[in-house]
Amino acid sequence: MEYCIFVEPQLGMTWDQLLAFAQATERLGFHGFFRSDHYTQPDRSFSGAPALSDAWTTLAALAMATERVRLGTLVTPVTFRHPGVLAVQVANVDAMSNGRVELGLGAGWNAPEHEAYGIPFPAKRFGLLEESLAIVTGLWTTPPDETFSFEGEHYRLDRAPGGQRPVGDDVPIIIGGGGPTRTPALAAAYAREFNTGFVADDVVAERFARVADATQVAGRDPESLRLSVALTATVGATEASAKARADAQGRDPHHERANGLYGTPADVAERFAGLRALGAERVYLQVLDVTDLEQLDLLAEAVRLAG
Repeated sequence: MEYCIFVEPQLGMTWDQLLAFAQATERLGFHGFFRSDHYTQPDRSFSGAPALSDAWTTLAALAMATERVRLGTLVTPVTFRHPGVLAVQVANVDAMSNGRVELGLGAGWNAPEHEAYGIPFPAKRFGLLEESLAIVTGLWTTPPDETFSFEGEHYRLDRAPGGQRPVGDDVPIIIGGGGPTRTPALAAAYAREFNTGFVADDVVAERFARVADATQVAGRDPESLRLSVALTATVGATEASAKARADAQGRDPHHERANGLYGTPADVAERFAGLRALGAERVYLQVLDVTDLEQLDLLAEAVRLAG
């Protein structure tokens, strides 16, 4: 199973902290380093000093500051960037990283964040997501000597030049969520990975089953779609230190134990085994305290215990 560190810079993470987390992620042997794509918290506030950062700008810098770890977003809202521009940006960062980039793409949800920056936030955004996926993948697969055009309800491209190709065959696309029908169908059509998170194991199992059915309906081998889970990590060397971390973050230990990664490294390793049994092939370990590098060491220990 693959293990990736996942951070939320909108909680007040400075560039120096982001860099330190990414480099520690690589040093400790994790598979990937992923970040959210947000500018503010849902209420536009920060838990620490404001530290506004743009996901793809910082990932470009991290591509140059790391050598091995996979890099990407969970997830980029389609409302933030025109899909034609996004295709170029992501392909650029993929080249900078020598093919280590992955794109999580979603419909977006944080309305106040959009209002703060004057970014349009239509009530119905799923069509934007569908067309964005078609455009991004279309541009990436267009040869350098050809052009790509698209006519949709939301976007129109007129003979955009090809050649915006990723280093490898493609940039893996991650699609996730809890939608019962349209989300699994989009994952089956476009994604390398389906992600769900922050829910109990029975819900994870239900969502994995739905997306497996969708891939079969689409005529695709379910084994070709990686299944992943994102969970908040609240880990301590002892049960008492884990509780202290939960208390400091205002999180309920009972809720974290049921819906996240909570406890000692041995407890977390046991949860990893349960997720593997559900079919998860990758886990995103969400670390909310942007100053707490020690948790990465504890999570690396959990990974070693999981084997």
